[in-house]
Amino acid sequence: MDFDPLASLRQAGNPVDLLSDAQRDVLAQLTEDEVAVLNSVKMRLDAVSDAEVEGHSTAIKLA
Repeated sequence: MDFDPLASLRQAGNPVDLLSDAQRDVLAQLTEDEVAVLNSVKMRLDAVSDAEVEGHSTAIKLA
């Protein structure tokens, strides 16, 4: 079975479907190791997230 980078990124919660076709084409060329790094970074960032959404000059607490 061939590795599907976009499916792996989606499964990890990365919003790849919000990207342009050109951006998805780039991600579709990633290796399994490269996708693992991206997913690892996402997990680390999610782990330290404090549920704030930042705008241009404001921060909104979602909790």
